[in-house]
Formats: sequence, C-alpha cells, structure tokens
Amino acid sequence: MSLYTWLRTATASVAVVLATATATTANAAPTPTTEPAAAAAVVTLRYDDSRAGGWEAAIAAGVASWNANVDNVRLVEAAPGTRAEIVIVATTGWPQAQLGPVRPGRQVRVELGSQAVTQGYDKTRIAAHELGHSLGLPDTKPGPCTQLMSGSSAGTACRNAVPNATEQARVESFYANGVAAHVATDGRVLVDAP
Repeated sequence: MSLYTWLRTATASVAVVLATATATTANAAPTPTTEPAAAAAVVTLRYDDSRAGGWEAAIAAGVASWNANVDNVRLVEAAPGTRAEIVIVATTGWPQAQLGPVRPGRQVRVELGSQAVTQGYDKTRIAAHELGHSLGLPDTKPGPCTQLMSGSSAGTACRNAVPNATEQARVESFYANGVAAHVATDGRVLVDAP
C-alpha cells in the first residue's frame, strides 16, 4: 500500500468516526442541569425594643438565636417610626408575652420583667423565651434546661437561650410557605413566674 493510499484510507476513517460522534452527540438527550432548590420563603417580623432600656444586649442575643435556628422567619429591628409586629418593653414585674404566632401587620407585646433578673434568671434566656411566645410557642413547664420554652421551671442556673429541634420545627410549621400560619394569634398573656 502506498503512502498516498494509506493517508486516504486513514483520513476517511477519521471522517467516519467524527461524523458518527457528531451524530451521536446531536441526538443525545441534553444533560440535565442541577438548579439550586428555590429558597424557602421567609416571613420577616419587625420588633421594637425602644422601650426596653437595659435589655438591648439580651434582646439582640435572643433575636440572633432565633434567626440562627429557624430558616423561614427573620426577626429584624423596626426602623424608627414604623409599626412593629413585636413590641418589647421593660417592666418591673415578671416576664410575660402574648401568645402568637404573630402575623405580619399584626402586633403582640412582650414584657421583659426585672423581677426575674432579681431572682437570678438569665436575661438572654428570658428574651429568647418571650420571643418564642410571640412566634407561637406556649410554655412547656415543667421542663429541662434544653427546652427554651420550659422558662423559669428550668431554674436560675439555666442559661440556654437556643430553641431545641422540636421548638424550631413548630415555629417553622407556623410560618411555612412564607406566610404566617392560618392558626390565629392566640393572644393569651403568658406570665413566666415560677
């Protein structure tokens, strides 16, 4: 076989291989693209702590705890002069709050009572616990320190300000699909005294 014949045969073979590969690729099903799952809709609830002097750090830590542990609800500080869904005030009595879940545009009140602090209870746990009421969680008394909503029944040594998995799941179910639950705000005032 001459070099010329060999080159023609080789070139023809390469052309057949390329044509086959091109046809196979053209007829192949498109490669599926992996798109990130749509982010869950988030309900934003504003809080006003302008009348909670002395509790600012505890409120900020309580808000941060909820924001870090619940995916579909965000607590944000209300801009001055705007209506807030959660109004937080400092009082001299026992901590108390209206039971939610509060809906956007509605309003509940949280009272952070200094009497509990005087008795030795942790301010951050108090703030996170009372915010939990606003989000729809009742007290779970008596209960262990690992349950944020056990409140004062966990004792003064308890410093846990983080909702447990069950508490997180309940709040997320109340605000599923980006809307506050069809469960009406209960509105009862829950006082967290021992």
